Amino acid sequence: MLTSLTDFLVYQILELEANTPLAASLHFFILDTAKIFLMLVIIIYLMGLFRSFISPEQVKNYIRGRSQFIARLLAITLGAITPFCSCSSVPLFIGFVEAGIPLGITFSFLIASPMINEIAVLLLVGIVGWKITLLYVLAGLTVAYFGGIIMEKFKPEQWVEDYVWKIQLGQTQTLKRDNSFPARHRYALFEVKTIVGRIWKWVLLGIGVGATFHGYFPTELIQGLSDHQNFLAVPMAVIIGVPLYSNAVGVIPLAEAMLLKGVAIGTTLAFMMSVAAISLPELLILRKVMRWQGLALFVAILTIAIILVGWFFNLIL
Repeated sequence: MLTSLTDFLVYQILELEANTPLAASLHFFILDTAKIFLMLVIIIYLMGLFRSFISPEQVKNYIRGRSQFIARLLAITLGAITPFCSCSSVPLFIGFVEAGIPLGITFSFLIASPMINEIAVLLLVGIVGWKITLLYVLAGLTVAYFGGIIMEKFKPEQWVEDYVWKIQLGQTQTLKRDNSFPARHRYALFEVKTIVGRIWKWVLLGIGVGATFHGYFPTELIQGLSDHQNFLAVPMAVIIGVPLYSNAVGVIPLAEAMLLKGVAIGTTLAFMMSVAAISLPELLILRKVMRWQGLALFVAILTIAIILVGWFFNLIL
């Protein structure tokens, strides 16, 4: 339905000629804007209802006391499925430290949480299909698991700010007293308003860059990234992705445009992961609880791991 409406608007109302860069870019922008915001509202509402039944305190308590292997798997799984925004990273980090959970497990959670955002995953299924989405999720889980283990080997406790060891995690209540469905409904609507209000500019920015890339980016300039045998394609994509200011949702339209331009799947996945997991907002949040040495190590480990993942998928695909 959205495709038909976009076709009518671009080719009938605006009377743009098909197969031109302007028409391709505008069609991409209108269709993805409508599709992503429609899905955002629906998905965030459902996730808001889900979140009204749990809290970060429950997440922390569920991981406490498990073996390292089980705790790490639980941390990664919870990071992938729990609908906490990036601002929850700091209190959760503090809560995990206060609960005596090893920092390596905490870092596994911090890697998985932004990289495997549940909204981004569902949007990705609708845009590029379940196979590529499954590859993305598996890659993210792998990076989160082994990235946390490697961080643990460097004893990151030495880089955690002193106040983190002293502070106690305050109780986080999603609902005060009223557990009725109308209260949960109001909370879910508040989540939609808050989250969409926070990220809509970055979603539009991601769609705009993707639309420009789709319509105007010269094919010859991405031939290197499109070549599965180009050893430098993945590092180039990661380097490009690291400084970009976006989240997993905002980068999906750009990743879609890259795939449509023939960029290799591994290279595209590496680009997405670098934007989602090593973005400036996440690093600024982590800086509140960790010194620069720890952040530098965190970024280095993630960068190397993401490059290896991209090379692997380009090899097998």
